[in-house]
Amino acid sequence: MGKQGDTRNTAQTLSRTTPIESLWSLSLKKFCTDKIGIASLFVVLVYSLIALGVSLGLWANEWDELLNEQGYGPISWDYWLGTNFNGQDIFQRAVYSTLTAFKVGLVVSLCSLWLGVCLGSVAGFYSNTWLDELIIWLYGCLDSIPFYLFVAAVSFALKESDIAMYVSMIGVLWTSSCKVVRGQVIKLKSLEFVEAARAIGVKDHKIIVRHIMPNLAPLILIEFSLSFVTAIKTEAILSFLGLGVRDGISWGVMLSEASAEVVAGRYHNFIAASVFMFGLVMAFNQLSDALQDALDPKKVVQR
Repeated sequence: MGKQGDTRNTAQTLSRTTPIESLWSLSLKKFCTDKIGIASLFVVLVYSLIALGVSLGLWANEWDELLNEQGYGPISWDYWLGTNFNGQDIFQRAVYSTLTAFKVGLVVSLCSLWLGVCLGSVAGFYSNTWLDELIIWLYGCLDSIPFYLFVAAVSFALKESDIAMYVSMIGVLWTSSCKVVRGQVIKLKSLEFVEAARAIGVKDHKIIVRHIMPNLAPLILIEFSLSFVTAIKTEAILSFLGLGVRDGISWGVMLSEASAEVVAGRYHNFIAASVFMFGLVMAFNQLSDALQDALDPKKVVQR
């Protein structure tokens, strides 16, 4: 009996002195051990600094000016990647396009994610009701249409400004996050803390906002990174077709310009836009995989 009592006292002492780590702290430790994830985060931060510098006017201010009267120009100290057929600095245009990519990625991913999370939470919380059926029918109709064809059609129909591109992508990308959030909310609403909130008379909208949505944070973070990449790639395709960015410059616009230059044997514009876009998209893809692995509760608990 004495040994058992000592063992219990020791266990109680350890439970009091040993701090219980949260899921976020465990996920952070797991992410810090992922070398590819850390490298990807570093690349994304570098691109972010480039975009911030462009928005502050620190560099790439002459991206639209005709600097070389002779048109095409070779690589030199003045023009690091040469000049295009208009005599514009290709490197400055590629750097300025980083800001365009972040604008498109942030606006589209945040808006579509907000719409998807709200509708998905409502559909999941009121599952098997007419409201759930209506939301399922809505995203089912949108998913039945080929993604790029739908986005191109909406952009063409509203082609007077860049707003058409944003509207078309937001109108489609919310469906993926809505489906994922709906399934997760259906699982969460049957747990004890939600039932306890209902029992004490907490209103439904407060339960969704205060109790359910905070538990969706890891899932929302992953969906944001995926939507960000999809928005950048879609913008490049639309701009290449002449349906995307019209009042500025982007990697898609540069690729569209390069389609005629490549035939003439001039690859600087094509290589610059491709390398810059590949670096950001690849880094975000790897970062998304690292976050998904680090924020998985099953893997974190097993660690």
